[in-house]
Amino acid sequence: MRKILLLVFATILTLNTFAQNRPVVKQDIIQKTNGEELKGRLTKINENEVSFIYPGETVEYTIKKSEIAKIIHSSGRVEVFGQASLPAVDRQKDPVSMSATPVDHHNKIAILPFTYLLDNQPGAEQIGYKAQEDTYEFLSKHAAGYTILDPRTTNAKLTQAGVTKEKMMGFTMKDICDILGVEYVIDGTVIQNKGYQTSTATGSSNTKVKRDAEEKVKGVSNANTNYVNSVQRYEVSVSLHIYMDNNASIYNQTHKAFLTNTDGAYNSPLEYLLKRSPLYRK
Repeated sequence: MRKILLLVFATILTLNTFAQNRPVVKQDIIQKTNGEELKGRLTKINENEVSFIYPGETVEYTIKKSEIAKIIHSSGRVEVFGQASLPAVDRQKDPVSMSATPVDHHNKIAILPFTYLLDNQPGAEQIGYKAQEDTYEFLSKHAAGYTILDPRTTNAKLTQAGVTKEKMMGFTMKDICDILGVEYVIDGTVIQNKGYQTSTATGSSNTKVKRDAEEKVKGVSNANTNYVNSVQRYEVSVSLHIYMDNNASIYNQTHKAFLTNTDGAYNSPLEYLLKRSPLYRK
């Protein structure tokens, strides 16, 4: 019995020693732009894609480079892919990514002049500029940690670069971010359509009495005046779209206001959307 116990003990000791002396196989680590981390062995890197195999498997998987933030090779070398696509929080923590960024866009926001449509037709540009100003004023109080480009500077840079309303569709959001030097761009639309009309009528009557010297009534005349008051109601909705400097869309929502009798009353749906955007801070 004693020999058996000694044999078991010796076997366990041998296996433990072998495990300790066994070389540790280092893995390649792929960090995706959405925060997911993949560990395995890289097999191929080409112009647009990266191929890898999970430990203990033989199936080869392929990932687009546009989905990869960086790769930490088993040798310790760090390879950064599309550093601008990293979320702001991760980029702030990553000195390698930040040092690789040629232009400092980090945590900077620009607001484009809003598009204003009246009955589905282009409306007064002044409303679009006013919505831009109102968005700037609101976010200036509720976007701690971000730097917001003032509308005048934004519009001047766009004009100098030839980015007019007519030519806007010829530029990607990455192009516009590079022109403005920001990480985020807010693009908005105010749509206003005429709703129903409400009318109210009011009336009044005046009685004039003519008396003679003996205070007798000589005649009576009545005059009636009627007034009609019409109020135009409007349907107003706001669409808000936020892009990153890698062309990624991170927010796209629309909100409609209740019927209002005020022309251009977009503030309520605008603030509703801004409060729910990823850039809002209390």
